[in-house]
Amino acid sequence: MLDLRIHHVSIVVTDLERSVAFYQRAFGLERLARPPFKTQGAWLACHGLQIHLILYPQGTFRANEAIDNNDVHFSFHTRDFYGILDHLLAQGFHEGPDENDPMRLYVLRDGAAGFPQLYLRDPDRNVVEVNGAP
Repeated sequence: MLDLRIHHVSIVVTDLERSVAFYQRAFGLERLARPPFKTQGAWLACHGLQIHLILYPQGTFRANEAIDNNDVHFSFHTRDFYGILDHLLAQGFHEGPDENDPMRLYVLRDGAAGFPQLYLRDPDRNVVEVNGAP
């Protein structure tokens, strides 16, 4: 295999500051300096990797509001899955039955992957996974 690592994940957002606030509140990511590109955006630090939020007011999103873990998504890894879950619950996220609730978490404590996973949506309905993979 080639010596490759993920450097960043780029996510299209329709309201930059709303999305920055979401990722800072939900995951504690720190805003980084960003070059003056033609498009507006923000870079966020994640343990040596980066999340790049790119402002695109028209959006590129699906109509489905429910969390679909088979859709395009990216994943954060954590060694403290239940600590992250508790943090998200304290931020107002929940495992309620309403699939269209923007604060809903889809949690797989004993899923087929063999490690715990949770899914949520950001304000633009991008699907975000957090997992406790070994």
